[in-house]
Amino acid sequence: MIIAQHFSKTLFQGKTVFVTGGGSGINLAVARHFAALGANLAICGRTQEKLDAAADELRALSAHVSGKVLAVAADVRNYPALETAFQRTETEIAPVDVLVCGAAGNFLCPAEDLSPNGFRAVVEIDLLGSFHASRIAFAQLQKTRGSILFISAGQAFVPHAFQVHVGAAKAGVDNLMKNLALEWGRYGIRSNTITPGPIAETEGMRRLSSDEHAARAQASIPLRRYGHVDEIGQAAVFLASPLASYITGAVLSVDGGSNLVGSALWNEVTAQLVARKG
Repeated sequence: MIIAQHFSKTLFQGKTVFVTGGGSGINLAVARHFAALGANLAICGRTQEKLDAAADELRALSAHVSGKVLAVAADVRNYPALETAFQRTETEIAPVDVLVCGAAGNFLCPAEDLSPNGFRAVVEIDLLGSFHASRIAFAQLQKTRGSILFISAGQAFVPHAFQVHVGAAKAGVDNLMKNLALEWGRYGIRSNTITPGPIAETEGMRRLSSDEHAARAQASIPLRRYGHVDEIGQAAVFLASPLASYITGAVLSVDGGSNLVGSALWNEVTAQLVARKG
């Protein structure tokens, strides 16, 4: 990680960060950056074994400032289970200062083949899960005058083929974020969204990188490269830090400009993936 070059290693010392979907991928990278800057971490996800492995990694990063790490299995769709995770966080560590709503689901599917259950699953994980986490965390965030970060996607504002469920869910997440920024600002709670672009270390990009059109897809991005999970982590610690104390209701695209050029080439690539599966 290059984060230590830019921020004080004690920037988040004494602060508690709760990350949904924190056992892997972008969300784990975000958690790593907070841990490296001294934060206490609470992570939740559906698989305790995966969370335990992630927690060991985070403890190693936060050890230099005695940061604590709590891993609690909880599905964001299950309100009581998630409520228990937040209660344990406050009891075993401290009230939450930063909530990262990162739990998400995704798969490629033509709209005409998408089942109601498939559509519902993504909306429930992404949108309902984000509401659940925000609503439960509110009392703790009110105490700490904390902030919420939502991990969204370009599908929220740029239509992508085979992503009708994701687009609907993420557009809802962005609107949820703005409403909470409007309503909870009076409590000192800030609410913002990070929209990652194509990120090299993620499962989605690994699937695309095996395709013959991956090089074309990467070349279509204005910065001519995929992003890295560390770049999402850096954006997260910035938005949660005092440097962003007057930023709320914002959507920060960390995408190399990829959403500026539309989704046509991505649609071509994913169409071929869908055809192969069919």
